[in-house]
Amino acid sequence: MTHLNLTSEYKSFGGKLGFYSHPSSTCNGEMRFAVYQPPQALEKPVPVLYFLSGLTCTQENFMVKSGAQYFAAKYGLILVAPDTSPRNTGIPGEDDDWDFGTGAGFFVDAIAEPWASHYKMYSYVVQELPALIAEHFPVQPDKQGIFGHSMGGHGALVCAMRNPQQYKSVSAFAPIAAPMRCPWGQKAFSRYLGKDKESWRAYDASELVKQVGYHSSILIDQGTADKFLQEQLLPEVFEQACAAVNQPLNLRYQEGYDHSYYFIASFIEDHIRHHALSMD
Repeated sequence: MTHLNLTSEYKSFGGKLGFYSHPSSTCNGEMRFAVYQPPQALEKPVPVLYFLSGLTCTQENFMVKSGAQYFAAKYGLILVAPDTSPRNTGIPGEDDDWDFGTGAGFFVDAIAEPWASHYKMYSYVVQELPALIAEHFPVQPDKQGIFGHSMGGHGALVCAMRNPQQYKSVSAFAPIAAPMRCPWGQKAFSRYLGKDKESWRAYDASELVKQVGYHSSILIDQGTADKFLQEQLLPEVFEQACAAVNQPLNLRYQEGYDHSYYFIASFIEDHIRHHALSMD
């Protein structure tokens, strides 16, 4: 059995919220994540929903700021929020930029050095973490959903489309929807994946949806007052790609909302309900 370290635990809405660390073989070092178990999980296994956070975030941001525990308890889902990158790897320069390296793993498997030895967030989220959760928590492994915000919204879309059997549902808040075309994505992909742009396509939701699609409707909320909307997020590119292949998409522009957790908290119930309905 894989060893988990429980660093702290709190009662919340009749369930419990725990923060954990463990040695990760995928990322070659210690990784951290948070799990909220609703009261229903005390009696029987329940579906599980993964949340991937954005740039600079840790496993804590979502659990502290989103208000999601109340709705996870209401709908009977376990919530899992991993960290956004490996940390303290010793790779030179990992802490130099806020939008690359520490806190910015971009949910890709790095193939370029020196990042390839640790930065394997895609495989961590899709393989190692779900196996660990199934081993230690009362989940129904055949009922998984995934969602995320910004960089994590990009990650959720990519993980779901590349693993449609694994994830019954996907949604995103203000995702980086076409990373090959925006500065954040170009910076991360060129350094993690190298200069060959063909390898980038496997991690670009707007490219992937044309290649593989997804088996059910994708929910995206995007604030109209988001300062990153025009240069970095590009939801219209994803919308056009979905339209080209008749992929069902529910893209909702939310008037006056920005890129913050105040925005996420405002629409978190809609997203949790979207996932809960797909698992019935």
